[in-house]
Amino acid sequence: MPTLLIVHHTPSPALHAMFEAILSGTNDPDLATVDVIRRPALSATAPDVLTADGVILGTPANIGYMSGALKHFFDTVYYPCLDATKAMPFGFYVHGNQGTEGAVSSISAITKGMGWKLVAEAVVVLGETTKPDLDACWNLGATVAATLLQ
Repeated sequence: MPTLLIVHHTPSPALHAMFEAILSGTNDPDLATVDVIRRPALSATAPDVLTADGVILGTPANIGYMSGALKHFFDTVYYPCLDATKAMPFGFYVHGNQGTEGAVSSISAITKGMGWKLVAEAVVVLGETTKPDLDACWNLGATVAATLLQ
């Protein structure tokens, strides 16, 4: 059974709604054979990543950058996972009330350095989440999970 790891920092109602939509997408009945593991970014470890077949990352954009929690996650897993997770399928979502570009570019740069493969378009939301935003999150969760079944 493939394993999908969701590493998230969810400090706001908007991010919680996005996280729940991601989970809903991964729980589609056609994806029942994918084991979904959820870890807050401050609790996720290298063994979590090493035992996963794919990853979804979620973060707020804080002062133009990913959250400190997600940065801490990357700091702790980068070298232990660098060689073993090349081509890891992943996706990510970001929420911000102002600019999100720094968060998106930093996640993109780190995952590129790790050799991970983006398999779904990132979901980036500014301000209040809308139904189309949450639908995009559902699709992100379902797409990354479905990729693990191929």
